[in-house]
Amino acid sequence: MGGGLEAPCICMHPYPMTVDELILRLIEKHELSDQAELLKLLARQGHALTQSTLSRHLKKLGVVKREGRYQRVELAERELPEAQILEAPPNLLVLRTTQGFAPALAYILDEKMPRELVAGTVAGEDTVFVALSDPGRIAETKAALRRILGLRAD
Repeated sequence: MGGGLEAPCICMHPYPMTVDELILRLIEKHELSDQAELLKLLARQGHALTQSTLSRHLKKLGVVKREGRYQRVELAERELPEAQILEAPPNLLVLRTTQGFAPALAYILDEKMPRELVAGTVAGEDTVFVALSDPGRIAETKAALRRILGLRAD
């Protein structure tokens, strides 16, 4: 953004703002293109976070980088974009989806997929890597992904 980020205190509330509320307020007021800028603004408001902690907050809040800046993407499960599921044996499934929606899909999977099927996810902008807990259950995991995300069978 060029010339220094100035963040006047925006905490004019009868109660202290939570970190999540402050993050949402800052991304509404500023066109933030990277997490370092957001970390600086949070620190000026008295919230010193690590980059990994900030990433977890952004994921939980449904904040993704779209069109070069951070924005909140609110999705009802019935409004999820289409995704294609690709197999990457022995222990990965790859979801390809609409630009900017991969973090939201990964969050849903982290919350709803049984741990005996999925060890975890990693999301980019339009791709989610799904690590299988048991490579022998790839077909079962793929079916569960389709069901949870409301996807059609191939």
